Amino acid sequence: MGHKSANAVAPLIIAVDGRSGAGKTTLAVELVALLREHHTVSLFHLEDIYPGWDGLADGMERYVRTVLTPLASGLPARWTAWDWTTNNDGATHLTQPADIVVVEGVGAACAAARELLDVVVWIHADDNLRRTSALVRDGNTYAPFWQRWSEQEERWLATDRPAPHADLLVQGHRGNAVPDQLRRALAGLPQCESLMSMERAARRGLTLQVESVAGCPDAAGVFSTLYGGAEAAAWLDSSAAQDPQGRSRFSILADDGGRFGQVAQHTSGVTMVSSGPVTARIAGPFFRWLDGVWGRRAVRSPEDYPGPFALGWLGYLGYELKRETGGSAPAHGSSSVPDASLLFAGRAVVLDHREQRTYLLTLSDGSRDADADAWLERARAVVLSGGAAPAVTSPVGAPRPLSAPRFTARDTREPYLEKIRAAKAEITDGNSYEVCLTTALTSREETPVDPFGIYLALRGANPAPFAHYFTFPGFAVASTSPERFLRLDSTGGMRAEPIKGTRRRSPDPAQDAALQEDLRTSTKDRAENIMIVDLLRNDLSHLAVPGTVTVTRLCDIETYATVHQMVSTIDARLRPGSSRAEAVAAAFPAGSMTGAPKISTMAILDRLEEAPRGVYAGAAGYFSLDGAADLAVVIRTLVLEDDDGGTRLTLGVGGAITADSDPAEEWDEVRTKAFGVLSALGSSFPS
Repeated sequence: MGHKSANAVAPLIIAVDGRSGAGKTTLAVELVALLREHHTVSLFHLEDIYPGWDGLADGMERYVRTVLTPLASGLPARWTAWDWTTNNDGATHLTQPADIVVVEGVGAACAAARELLDVVVWIHADDNLRRTSALVRDGNTYAPFWQRWSEQEERWLATDRPAPHADLLVQGHRGNAVPDQLRRALAGLPQCESLMSMERAARRGLTLQVESVAGCPDAAGVFSTLYGGAEAAAWLDSSAAQDPQGRSRFSILADDGGRFGQVAQHTSGVTMVSSGPVTARIAGPFFRWLDGVWGRRAVRSPEDYPGPFALGWLGYLGYELKRETGGSAPAHGSSSVPDASLLFAGRAVVLDHREQRTYLLTLSDGSRDADADAWLERARAVVLSGGAAPAVTSPVGAPRPLSAPRFTARDTREPYLEKIRAAKAEITDGNSYEVCLTTALTSREETPVDPFGIYLALRGANPAPFAHYFTFPGFAVASTSPERFLRLDSTGGMRAEPIKGTRRRSPDPAQDAALQEDLRTSTKDRAENIMIVDLLRNDLSHLAVPGTVTVTRLCDIETYATVHQMVSTIDARLRPGSSRAEAVAAAFPAGSMTGAPKISTMAILDRLEEAPRGVYAGAAGYFSLDGAADLAVVIRTLVLEDDDGGTRLTLGVGGAITADSDPAEEWDEVRTKAFGVLSALGSSFPS
C-alpha cells in the first residue's frame, strides 16, 4: 500500500487492527507462528506504547513516528514502552526489521500509518462478544476503563475508517482454523506474491483425489441433499440427454464447503474473496485476478477419470465485465448483482450420464482432512441411495408454492420497435453490421419464491446441454442455456459454438418440420450466423496458433424442447505459453450477444438499452485446476434476487438486428426466445 526507502531492504508490513476484544492479539501471535515456517518475522503490540488509559491518539502518533517509519525503511525501531504500573514512560526497546513485520493493536491501520503499510487486516466482532473477551483476558485491570477506552475508539473511528481500506476482513473469535485461513489469504494478495512464494507454491502443491461409484443417481436429489444448506453452490446440469454433439455427458455439482472452499465476487474493479471468516479485498481487473488463481495448471487428473472438471472455480462472468475487454463501464448504473460470482470447489460430485457412473472429487495437500473424509462418506451414501427426486421446493426450506409470476417489460412493443429502427440506422451509417439488441422482463413477488423449485421447473420444460443453477448469498441464477461460449481444454484446444437464428417449435409434426426447414433456408438467419462466426474467428485468432482457427460446422440446425436453433462451431489451438484467462477475455463477451464489430457495437448497445445487463449475456461454467474451462452464454436465464422480504425475478431477452431486419418480426423473435422460460413458470409474455 505504501512507499519505502530504496536504501534498505524493507520488510512486508502487516497491520492487524480492530476494536478492543475483537481477537487481534491472539490472531496476530498465531499468524506470526505460522509465517515463521518460511520467514523471519517481528511482532509489535501497540498496547506496549499507548501512554495510559487516555492515550489512544498519542499512542498512534508515537507508533507511526518511532516504530512504523523506521521499520518501513528497513531500519531498527527504537521506542519507549509505557510502564502501566508507574503510569509513565518506561524502558526503551528495539524492534528489528525482518522479512515480515506484524503490527497489532487498536490504531495499527490508522490513516497516518496506511501509506507505510503493505497489508491491512481488520478484525470485527459483535460488541458484546468483544467486551466479554477483553474482560476475560485482562480481568479487573481493564474493567474500570472499558467505557473510557471504548469512547476513544469511537472518536477515532468517527473520523478515520480503516475497515474500508482493509485488504483482509476477518470475523473475530471464529475458531482455530482462522490463522491458517488468514495465512492462505495473505498469500493470495498481489503485494505478497513475491515474498510469500513458498506459501503460494504450497497452494499449487495439491492433488486431485477421485473415487468412482457405480451408478448415476438423480442429480436434483443429490444437489438438494448435499448442498441444500450451502450459501454458495453450483450445478452445471447437462440435462439434455439426447444432445447429438455429446455435450450432455457430465453434470457437476459442488459448493464452497470444506477446507479449500472460497467465494469470489467482483464488482467495479474489486474482487472480494471469502474463505470462512476471512475475506480478501483485491483491487484490479477481474481477468488479471482470474489469471493468478487459475491461469497455471495446478493438478493432473488420474488416468482413469474421464471427467472434464478437476475441481476449481464455478460461477458466472456478467456482461458488465466488458469494461475490461474493450467496452465501457455502464453509463446507466451498475447491476444489482456482482459483475462476476465464482465459488471455489475443493470437493464435487461429477455424474457421467453416458457410462452411468459417479465420481467423488476431493482436493488434498497431503495432510489429514477429517472434514473431507466425512463429506466423502456422506456423498457416497447419497449416491448409493440413488438420490431422491425432490418436490418443487427449495433445498433450504419451502417459501411458498410455485405460482405463475406476472412479468412486466422494460421496453414495451413500440419503444422496442423504435430501438430496432435506431439500430438499423446505425447499420446504415456504417457503424455496425449487426446489433444484438436486448431488453428485460421483471417480476416483483411480495413473498419469497423458491429459486430451486423454479429451476427444476425450467429444466423439466426445456432441458439444455448448458443448463446451470447457482446460488450465492442474496440471489440465485437459473438457466437453460443451449449455447456454448468457449471451451478450453487442458491441452489448449479451444471451441466456440455461437447460436444465431431461432424458431419456436410447433406441436404439429408437419408444421414443426416446416419451421425447421424455414430456419435452415433463411438467408437472413444464415447471414447473422456467419457474421458472428467471422467475429469469433477473429477473437480466437488473437491467442491461437496461426493456421489452427477453423470452422468445423457452419449453420447447422439443433432442436430443443421449445425451439430450433442455427449453430456453428469454430475450433482453434491456444498458443503455448499464452494466458488462458486472456484467451477467455479476448472472446468476452460472446459475439452472439453483441454483434459486429464488437467494440463499436457495444457502445451502440449502451446507448440504446439504457440499462446494465448484469448476469445476462455474460458467461457461466467452470475454470478447472487442470487448466480447462467450459463456459456457456447466459441466455434463457432467470436471476432471482432477495428483495425486501420478497423476490425479484429478471429475464433478459433479445435478438440480432441487421440491415434487412423487420422490426415486427424481431419483436416476435424476442417473444419466441422468452417462451421457453415463461411457459415453464406458467407465465405469459407481458402485453
